Amino acid sequence: MKLCRFIAEDVPTPRYGLIEDGAVSPMIDADAFSGRGRVQTKRYALKEVRLIAPAEPTKIICVGRNYLAHAQELGNAMPTEPMLFLKPPSSLIGPNDPIVIPKDSQQVEHEGELAVVMGRSAHLLTAADNPLSYVLGFTCLNDVTARDLQRKDVQFTRAKSFDTFCPLGPWLVTDLDVKNIQVSARVNGSLKQSGHTSEMAFPVDFLIRYISQIMTLNPGDVIATGTPSGVSKMVDGDTVDVEVEGIGILSNPVISAQKAAAL
Repeated sequence: MKLCRFIAEDVPTPRYGLIEDGAVSPMIDADAFSGRGRVQTKRYALKEVRLIAPAEPTKIICVGRNYLAHAQELGNAMPTEPMLFLKPPSSLIGPNDPIVIPKDSQQVEHEGELAVVMGRSAHLLTAADNPLSYVLGFTCLNDVTARDLQRKDVQFTRAKSFDTFCPLGPWLVTDLDVKNIQVSARVNGSLKQSGHTSEMAFPVDFLIRYISQIMTLNPGDVIATGTPSGVSKMVDGDTVDVEVEGIGILSNPVISAQKAAAL
């Protein structure tokens, strides 16, 4: 099942919807968590709607260095347990929204990732719990990073947190087996990143259980599971596509801060 959030000419307030056969059926309830499967009879063709980020997280939890090759390309050692950091919800954008290169950075890079969106609260999960039963769905994420600021600051907050630094979408796919699916990123059609989730040091179910020991995961919260090797610089005029097998393609243009200010 594919779930989305969208707006349309006669739906100015974001709504959750169910995508089937190239069309969107608005959900009757306010969100996908309380009304999965209950939809209106009116349908919209995908070309009639604007898809927006398919989650409203209270927090975005990211996993650093979860692929060995990516850690190696940056000259970092692999962690012995998940290395976590946060991106603010204010960094979130949807498909086709522009990624803005801030004036403060000269090296902004893409990081294509599989993202997990929680469907119900998870707190202190035990070995007896099935972490995947707490998941609403999976989607694509671009963990945009100001690499020069990351190196300068050592910690990640500024480098990961600029507005527009967390593209998410285009929709959620439920009931997806994510043990061994391909994650890739292209810039202007040229393949830059390609890896498989089987290469993760810490798989999805482990991450959910681990994070739940630290903080309560709320419905809508997003977990970014790490990026394969091949990250590269983005510049004004680029288009970046993050693709996750079984989900689809998240596409975003890249513009300068000067152009963004003029919009």
